[in-house]
Amino acid sequence: MTRIDTHPGAAGGAVTVRGLVKHYGETKALDGVDLDVREGTVMGVLGPNGAGKTTLVRVLSTLITPDSGQAYVAGYDVVRQPRQLRRAIGLTGQYASVDEKLPGWENLYLIGRLLDLSRRDARARADELLERFSLTEAAKRPAATYSGGMRRRLDLAASMIGRPAVLYLDEPTTGLDPRTRNEVWDEVERMVGEGVTVLLTTQYMEEAEQLASELTVVDRGKVIAHGGIEELKAKVGGRTLRVRPVDPLHLRPLAAFLDEMGITGLASAAVDAQRGDVLVPILSDEQLTAVVGAVTARGITIASISTELPSLDEVFLSLTGHRAGAPQDAAPAPDARQEVAA
Repeated sequence: MTRIDTHPGAAGGAVTVRGLVKHYGETKALDGVDLDVREGTVMGVLGPNGAGKTTLVRVLSTLITPDSGQAYVAGYDVVRQPRQLRRAIGLTGQYASVDEKLPGWENLYLIGRLLDLSRRDARARADELLERFSLTEAAKRPAATYSGGMRRRLDLAASMIGRPAVLYLDEPTTGLDPRTRNEVWDEVERMVGEGVTVLLTTQYMEEAEQLASELTVVDRGKVIAHGGIEELKAKVGGRTLRVRPVDPLHLRPLAAFLDEMGITGLASAAVDAQRGDVLVPILSDEQLTAVVGAVTARGITIASISTELPSLDEVFLSLTGHRAGAPQDAAPAPDARQEVAA
């Protein structure tokens, strides 16, 4: 297999995308997307419903072809070298795709054989992954009898059969309970520790913060922001000042006083009664100094004062104008003519 390593970003870059465009009729699912994913990292791709996240994964996994632009994954051209590329990637979609009539072990063995593993290697790999994903006891049971979490773990194991260099996780924990979600997160972190590069689409802000080292935010088929989590929080601007008076009875009078002073601008001070804090949105160090001075002038004794960056959910809302909704990409499904033959 011949790899092409002359494209921009090939050195140290597991995924390089430039100007990717994909139309569905008059709808631009991807509108000039650029993306770079470093080897051995997790890139989180965030966006509201219909933003183009799943379309991007479909293109990068050779399920559909782009209308224009370039994409390279693990050194292979997505359009020109699809067969070679498929041996270097794994994919776990939004819903488990295993054959429910087959036992878990046979699902994994079959995929191993389709990937040209010898019978011995396919058996060994199936055994290894069933143990790794805590499915050994259910190995001989039809997948239809598995719980939702077990099916998701089996699907993730199936995507790892070929020891992929790049793994796509498209909404991997949709519908899972918190315990199973944590198990999937642990496994993803272990894969990355072993050198696998992960492209993760998600609308769970907690999941993005837990797993991703960098984030790309897409909306209406365009990349609208990119960077580390703390970097994106800083780009949105603004901090929240937490002021905790010694006497809880001062909470509401203090918030009202700060609003009357007009220090916080258009946003109002809020009271977090559970934690005993007044939350003051600020945009500058000058505002911080003004708040502290006003509190002191008021004669209120302060127990503590701290600042916080916006939450990732607030960043998402600020960038897209939408809150993270149900994990579903509204891009139309590709028709058979757009599928790439296996």
